[in-house]
Amino acid sequence: MKRILVACGNGIATSTVVATKIREKCEENGIAVTVTQCKLLEVNAKADNFDLLVTTGKFTGGNVNIPVVGAISLLTGIGEEETLDQILDYVR
Repeated sequence: MKRILVACGNGIATSTVVATKIREKCEENGIAVTVTQCKLLEVNAKADNFDLLVTTGKFTGGNVNIPVVGAISLLTGIGEEETLDQILDYVR
């Protein structure tokens, strides 16, 4: 099972929307994932325990050694399917 970390400014509102869309898309495609939400400020401390980082805010990279996907499109709807497909490619 792949582990996805979803980070936004406060780890609550926008990450909840994004996490829900990721869970639904993975379920539709038969991919088992766990999705955890956090604040952008917590990413460096938590990322080592995950396979993929999905962010809704500006993330400068820090010391993260996992793939990072920017997911503003999952909030705006513009390019949403492409972003979800990119996430699926990482977790397959």
